[in-house]
Amino acid sequence: MTDQPRRSRPGKPYRRPRKDPVRILAFEALRAVDERDAYANLVLPPLLRKAREEDGFDGRDAALATELVYGTLRRQGTYDAIVAACVDRPLREVDPPVLDVLCLGAHQLLGTRIPTHAAVSASVELARVVLGDGRAKFVNAVLRKVAADDLDGWLDRVAPPYDEDPEEHLAVVHSHPRWIVSALWDSLGGGRAGIEDLLEADNERPEVTLVARPGRSEPGELLDLLGEESGLPGRWSPYAVRLAEGGEPGALEPVREGRAGVQDEGSQLVAAALAAAPLDGPDARWLDGCAGPGGKAALLAALAAGRGAALVASEKQPHRAGLVARALAGNPGPYQVITADGTRPAWRPGSFDRVLVDVPCTGLGALRRRPEARWRRRPEDLEGFAPLQRGLLREALNAVRVGGVVGYATCSPHLAETRAVVDDVLRGRAGTAVPAERIDARPLMPGVPAIGDGPDVQLWPHLHGTDAMYLCLLRRTG
Repeated sequence: MTDQPRRSRPGKPYRRPRKDPVRILAFEALRAVDERDAYANLVLPPLLRKAREEDGFDGRDAALATELVYGTLRRQGTYDAIVAACVDRPLREVDPPVLDVLCLGAHQLLGTRIPTHAAVSASVELARVVLGDGRAKFVNAVLRKVAADDLDGWLDRVAPPYDEDPEEHLAVVHSHPRWIVSALWDSLGGGRAGIEDLLEADNERPEVTLVARPGRSEPGELLDLLGEESGLPGRWSPYAVRLAEGGEPGALEPVREGRAGVQDEGSQLVAAALAAAPLDGPDARWLDGCAGPGGKAALLAALAAGRGAALVASEKQPHRAGLVARALAGNPGPYQVITADGTRPAWRPGSFDRVLVDVPCTGLGALRRRPEARWRRRPEDLEGFAPLQRGLLREALNAVRVGGVVGYATCSPHLAETRAVVDDVLRGRAGTAVPAERIDARPLMPGVPAIGDGPDVQLWPHLHGTDAMYLCLLRRTG
């Protein structure tokens, strides 16, 4: 229950708290993430649209609100450790809305250039509006303690020394759960520098990347529309264009028309590699077995159309199948969108020449885009995904003809979701084995460095500026 305003002291009339629309919006977004398990990238856009209409938000307001939300979520583990050192009770006993205000304040103090006095006063005013005067005093006292040191000083105090506990040190300093630090380190290999670069990349704002769908638009068209100040060529994908900070994809006509779209460059590389894999015999029918929300399917459909091939895009969830249908609308070649479970195929065995399964996973490769996911995921989630991932790969191999190619992809570098899945399926540990052999995927991503020892490919945020996509290509041999 919100605290009621208390009677002011003599000579100091009660002052109503000043409402700050930017910080109120940021607080509302954080509460939605916490209370409804929402994702910030889905919650924030409608809140910003409403704020533009009702509160007159301009570009600077929207940019600040976005930074406050994403910055707080990315650095939540670090800020929790710092706030815990400034309160006189276990952090679990602090009400979640209060903790959200404290972490918002901590981010302004330690992660932005907002002056100290402004960060504290704005946070206290926010607390008065959304929590009441009583808890605002608590917020004021805690944030004044936080303001007594800078981020480096706090990290020296709250993070254990690297030499004593390297994983916990990295977890606190780089704001990742310890188990994720351990898993990423195992997948990446190497020493301290590499894992620190990766964790830091997870805490950076990702670029917005467009895809020019072949036969429907060209990167040059997008670059001309964006101009030199707003558009850059992709680093690796021949279809990619990168937006400068603040660029608005929806303002571009090719995006509105579906001839281009927003798609991470790693996702583009996965689809392009499957399409480029050498194939003997017919090349007429392609399948995207986990097509939602439609980015890879749209690129595959465009590539298939250029060869006279047809794509079947299958998605289990009806609402996601609807997203796929919208992404493919207007594709010049033949395609079909169906609602079907890839582990219970709606097609005959051996029906396709190329199959892609970008399987559901923990999403540890996309923590830049969904920072809240790192705090929701648990090690036991791996066990929940395991049967589904193996079942989808096994049925994908059944769906392709002898000599055809299957691409198994995940947006996770975790070894349990990548190589272990492929090994288990090929060795018959996940049901009846389907005869297949690995194809070296590295030559199918020309010019992309540091993608592993092969034959599988692993992309990394800190090395490639992409999500940490994994791809294994398999050819059915019998």
